[in-house]
Amino acid sequence: MIADKFAPDLTSVVAGALWEWPPSVCGYHRDQLSLSRSKKWCLVSYHAFADLAKQPGTGVFMRQSVFYFRQTVASSVRHLAKMEEIRTNLCGFRHDASLISEHEVNGDYGVVDAYSHLAPMIDTDVYMEWLRREVNRHRCGWVKRRVSSELQQCAAALVAEFSADLIVNCSGLGAKDLGDSSVYPLRGALVRVLNTLTPPMHTALCVSNDLSGKSDDMVFIVPRGANLLVLGGLTEPNEWATDINLENYEPVRRMYERCIDFLPRLRSALIDTAEPVRVGLRPARRENVRLEPEPGLPVIHSYGHGGAGVTLSWGCAEEVASMVLGQ
Repeated sequence: MIADKFAPDLTSVVAGALWEWPPSVCGYHRDQLSLSRSKKWCLVSYHAFADLAKQPGTGVFMRQSVFYFRQTVASSVRHLAKMEEIRTNLCGFRHDASLISEHEVNGDYGVVDAYSHLAPMIDTDVYMEWLRREVNRHRCGWVKRRVSSELQQCAAALVAEFSADLIVNCSGLGAKDLGDSSVYPLRGALVRVLNTLTPPMHTALCVSNDLSGKSDDMVFIVPRGANLLVLGGLTEPNEWATDINLENYEPVRRMYERCIDFLPRLRSALIDTAEPVRVGLRPARRENVRLEPEPGLPVIHSYGHGGAGVTLSWGCAEEVASMVLGQ
């Protein structure tokens, strides 16, 4: 495994890590071919995470996830179709506008409908450490190095250096340096607050941004492990800087206040002083996820997952493994 960074210095640790049925709130996978592939991948991941949630030390939890809407779901062809797919494929489904009052959502916020289902929620700090242990258990080697030449130029040398059969390119934003000019960042940020509410929150609450690509109306409130909540969301294309926070960047402040406006009882939740805000760059791609072999090279690509990395992770890994075994 060759990378210039490993956890905890990765966007994967920053991620909100709420599994979502595609198209996810900030996943950016919308064309029909990509959605068809994504739905297959996401179901594989769903069942993999459900199994991991039964094991101690993985950082994976299965909890209720509620999505709220500013219009009835039935009035939107897109939302209705997505809800029916969720009803068919997932556990714990419930379509009920009373989920608004049950979770103490601000009655003046403007949401009028809601549905919920059971979903994986991942404590990324714990989960990435579990993955590291799994990598070690399978006796995989670690090499800290940045590969910045185009794969067309360096693939043969890498294969020879490591006596490899082929390369699996999971480079995220690094794919830009490897020759894919369509890769770009979707900057995101999460405010971290202590889950000391009475009673504590164990359900994710989200307001869809209607898939517009804008994040100035998005609400994302997700329990992180047992003791934290992460509040979002922010989706800023082509922004590379990560030095933004509650004090120096107004969109982060508005994001935080939007979550409190939606769920007023959050105002009593103390901000995590050790790490108030995490910022990361989602690895997006104009042509959506690239999962395919490279013609003429011993390379299989798997990158461009945008904000759906957790959701698609196990499904994409399974398809890549099938490709590797078929080589």
